[in-house]
Amino acid sequence: MNKKQKKMLRRILITVSMVLLLNLIPTTGLVKLVLYLTAYWIIGNDILKKAAKGILNRQVFDENFLMAIATVGAFALAIYSKSGDYNEAIAVMLFYQIGELFQSYAVGKSRRNISALMDIRPDYANVEREGRLERIDPDEVEIGTVIVVQPGEKVPLDGVVVEGSSSLNTSALTGESAPRDVKINDEIISGCINMTGVLKVRTTKEFGESTVSKILELVENSSSNKSRSENFISKFARIYTPAVCYGALALAVIPPLVQLLLLGQPAQWGTWVYRALTFLVISCPCALVISIPLSFFAGIGGASREGVLIKGSNYMETLSKARVIVFDKTGTLTQGVFEVSAIHHNKMEEKQLLEYAALAECASSHPISKSLQQAYGEKIDRSRVSDIQEISGHGIIAKVDQKEVAAGNAKLMKKLGVEYRDCHSVGTIIHVAVDGSYAGHIVISDLVKPHSKEAIAQLKKSGIHKTVMLTGDSGKVADKVAAELGIDEVHSQLLPADKVEEVEKLLSQRKTGEKLVFVGDGINDAPVLTRADIGIAMGAMGSDAAIEAADVVLMDDDPLKISKAIKISRKCLRIVYENIFFALVIKFACLGLGAIGIANMWFAIFADVGVMVIAVLNAIRALNVKNL
Repeated sequence: MNKKQKKMLRRILITVSMVLLLNLIPTTGLVKLVLYLTAYWIIGNDILKKAAKGILNRQVFDENFLMAIATVGAFALAIYSKSGDYNEAIAVMLFYQIGELFQSYAVGKSRRNISALMDIRPDYANVEREGRLERIDPDEVEIGTVIVVQPGEKVPLDGVVVEGSSSLNTSALTGESAPRDVKINDEIISGCINMTGVLKVRTTKEFGESTVSKILELVENSSSNKSRSENFISKFARIYTPAVCYGALALAVIPPLVQLLLLGQPAQWGTWVYRALTFLVISCPCALVISIPLSFFAGIGGASREGVLIKGSNYMETLSKARVIVFDKTGTLTQGVFEVSAIHHNKMEEKQLLEYAALAECASSHPISKSLQQAYGEKIDRSRVSDIQEISGHGIIAKVDQKEVAAGNAKLMKKLGVEYRDCHSVGTIIHVAVDGSYAGHIVISDLVKPHSKEAIAQLKKSGIHKTVMLTGDSGKVADKVAAELGIDEVHSQLLPADKVEEVEKLLSQRKTGEKLVFVGDGINDAPVLTRADIGIAMGAMGSDAAIEAADVVLMDDDPLKISKAIKISRKCLRIVYENIFFALVIKFACLGLGAIGIANMWFAIFADVGVMVIAVLNAIRALNVKNL
């Protein structure tokens, strides 16, 4: 419990003790009234102040006003009727505050999941100067600076290990409990905790652009994107609250006047005012106003704990309706770890062909380019390379030692008018031409991620009607991967614009109410991520552009988390609809009973607080997503 909650608990206990004593010790008249008013002020002074502030600010109709007018009215009735029964007024306020305390605790529990994620924010970075470690603000560390990360410290910035080896705890980012081993030349991301050895890391991003900053920004902004359900509740409360206030006023005034003026009977003002006050207590929409946002908040918090970052409740709601899943291939379903497996039809030595290809691709950060440079195995002398042109979806043309080298797919060869040889091998084929003459091709293989096949199977079990793979790779490679994973439909040799076109076609074919999800990781996926109903990006190794464009980010690049995210969203929405239905049905039933005099003030108390407590308890269930 926090300070505020403990204070509220003390107020509740003091009020309960006072009411019990006042019912045991006989008191009468003014002394009794003063003692009960004291107990009432202890438990309800904050509500009365908020109600008064709302009236002064011309924002009258809220739950504080309802509680204040109902309880003050109950006191007035007790004084008017000379009954001396002030218990009802205090009980209304007491149980309302108990409900509020309960709700505050539930929200706090949900926030702790978010706070655990927020703990990834690093406080400092170690920079070695004159043989000593100096702690500086991560914001002040420039790109290319070598920082030292000691055992037990958080990795403050993204970078590459230049010295040392260690195990990293990535659970705060990915939800994965198993440590990740890193060594020299491995990329590491900020927010991880160094567990064993000392690491020296050369930073590759500023703090503002680092992984940890991006994650924190996503989480902090998630509450600003409200779902249709939340917007409905907000609009409903704005109309509902003044409506019930005017309804209560009509209930207090119209029936007595009808009895007095038209029927010639006693007005019974006390009876009808009491019913109106009961009506007000019952009408308080706390259960809806509190439980719906809490359900989404708990769902987002539970998902973040599992390494799934959902940028807002509107995306949570849309994700629950996913029926078509479209995948990129490289880096999404496959590891994006490429290796040169063969060289065919080469008209020069293999090493020389690799050298030309590696030098031509030296400016690219694409995994295929990196694999060529790795296979070459020697230091790249970029002074030998000039006039680099990257043709999207085709490859690269560059001058190497004043010779024009083209390295790319078959489309590049066709574009240049170079006769090339097809390859019987399954893999990514990099054709190489030197000064307009075909020099051979390099076969590069990519490995399927360990969980990809299981991920597709889980999605189909979750009610996904169609799985589609879009890739710029060759038909042979794409068909092989699709067959291995059990994907329903595959489109290969696509440019970035072609991917958008294919998604447009799929969007036009879907049924009403069904949503399309695209999963990708590269810069070229950003337009498609934006166009889909929901875009899911691979966060650990995915590009910044993809993460920025996506609505959901998977922090450990595990495709198995996609079905997990969908299950979380569906559970969350199911809880939201349960709360809406339950709260409205009970609320309107009780309002009817209160209006005709069947429900008294005590019934109203339990109707209001009871519904709120049940709804909040149900909302908390959205946090429990571990076993989905």
